[in-house]
Amino acid sequence: MDKLVLPKEFIDKYQKLLATKASSFFTALEAEPKKAFRLNPLKANYQKVSYDLSEPVNGVEDAYYGEISGRDIEWVNGYVYSQDPSAMYPAEALGVKPGQKVLDLCAAPGGKSTALLSALKNEGLLVANEISASRAKNLRENIERWGASNCLVTNEDTSQLAKKFPHFFDAILVDAPCSGEGMFRKNHDAVTYWSQEYVLECSSRQKEILNEAVKMLKTGGSLLYSTCTYAPEEDEKICAYLVNKLGFKLVKTKVNVASAGVPAWGENLAGIEYARRFWPQDEIGEGQFLAKFILSKASDTEENIDDFKQKNKKRRKKAGKKVEIFTKAEKELVKELLASFNLPVSFDFSKAAKSNDHVYIPAVEDTSQIKVLNNGLELGILKKGRFQPSQQLAQYLGQMQQERVVELQNQAEFEKYLHGETVKTEKKLKGFVLVSYQGKIFSFGKVAGQVVKNFYPKGLRV
Repeated sequence: MDKLVLPKEFIDKYQKLLATKASSFFTALEAEPKKAFRLNPLKANYQKVSYDLSEPVNGVEDAYYGEISGRDIEWVNGYVYSQDPSAMYPAEALGVKPGQKVLDLCAAPGGKSTALLSALKNEGLLVANEISASRAKNLRENIERWGASNCLVTNEDTSQLAKKFPHFFDAILVDAPCSGEGMFRKNHDAVTYWSQEYVLECSSRQKEILNEAVKMLKTGGSLLYSTCTYAPEEDEKICAYLVNKLGFKLVKTKVNVASAGVPAWGENLAGIEYARRFWPQDEIGEGQFLAKFILSKASDTEENIDDFKQKNKKRRKKAGKKVEIFTKAEKELVKELLASFNLPVSFDFSKAAKSNDHVYIPAVEDTSQIKVLNNGLELGILKKGRFQPSQQLAQYLGQMQQERVVELQNQAEFEKYLHGETVKTEKKLKGFVLVSYQGKIFSFGKVAGQVVKNFYPKGLRV
C-alpha cells in the first residue's frame, strides 16, 4: 500500500482535537484497511457460501470479515454484499422492523439499502434514493441482485422527494455526503480534495438535506444520521443542529461498539454519548459516525398533508396520464409462466400493473412527480403475444427452492454464461428455466432441444 500523505492542516487539526490520543490515530491510518461482507437472509439456504464465516463482525447480523470477488457466484446472484465493516452499523442502529415504511435518502451504492431490505423481510416499504444518476444505476443493480420486491428506487432531489412523501416514513437513514476523512486509509485519492473549507461546505449541505428529510418523517419516527468523516463540524455539531433546530431527541442504539460521541464537540448536548465514532484505532473498519434520533415534534415548515394530497390529485388529473390496460389475455400469459415456479409467500399478483409493456408489482402505486428507476418487482416484458421474464424476477425467485432449474456444471460453464454464451443441458425441459451454479439461481434461460439460450442481461455480462 502506498504511503498515506496527509495535509498539514488536517494533521494540525486532529493533533489539537485529540491531544494525547492523536499518535494512535495517525498510526492507525497507516494500517491495512479491513474488508467484510454481509450474507443475504432473503435467499434460500443463504449461509451455504464458499467464504470463511469464522470471524463475525461484532453486533451486525449475518456479517463477517473477509474479502469477496465480484466474479463469484455468491456476488452475481446476491448471496453476499461487500461492505466496509464500519459502514454496516448505521442500518443496524436504525433498527427497522418488518412492515415499516423506510427511506434511505442517500442510498448508493446500496450497502445500507440491502441491509434495510434484509431487516424488512419482504414486508413494508423501502424507498432508496440517490441524487446522482450514475450512482443510482449501480444502486438499482445492487438492489435487483438482492432479490427483494418491496423497494422503490428513485433518482431525485431531496426537496422534490419531500413534496412527494410528507410525514410518510417511520424511519429514515441519512448517510450524508461528507468530506470523506474516514476513507483516507482506504482511498488515498480522498485526501486530494480535502480542506477545512470543504468540511464547512459539507456541513452546510448536510443541514440542507436534513431540513428536507425532517419533512418526510412521522412524528415519533426514527432518523439515523451517519457520515464517513471524523470532522466534528459534520458529526456532533450536526447532532446539535438536529436537536436544537429541527425538533429531534438523541436516543441510544443497540450498537455498543466503537467510541462515544464527544460532548465538547457537540455543544455538550444531552445524549451525545449515545452517538458512535468509529476511529481507525478501534480496529473495526474505516471511519464512520452515527447517531439516532426520534422526531419529538412535526416540522413547522411542511404543508398540511390533506392540502398537499389535494394539490397532488389536481396535478395528476391535469397531466391526464394515460392508464395502460393490462388485458386478461396478457395476465394469463404472465400467470402461465409464473405457474412453473415456486413463489414466495409475499408474492401478490392481484397488484400487477403494466407500463410500456413492462409488467410489474408496484411497491408504491402513485409515483407521479418523481423520477423512478425501479418500482417494486418487475416481472418481465410483453412482446407480441409472448412474455419474457426479467432478471429481477430470477433473483426474486432465488428466495425459494425451485425445480425448473438448469444447473451449470463447472466454473467454465458459469463464465460462459456470464459472457452471454449458450450452454447445453440434458434435462428434458422446454421454455423458460432458471439457471443456477453451485445451487444458486442467478438468471433465466430458455431451453430449446438441448441448448439453453442465454437471457443474462447484456448490461451485466462480463
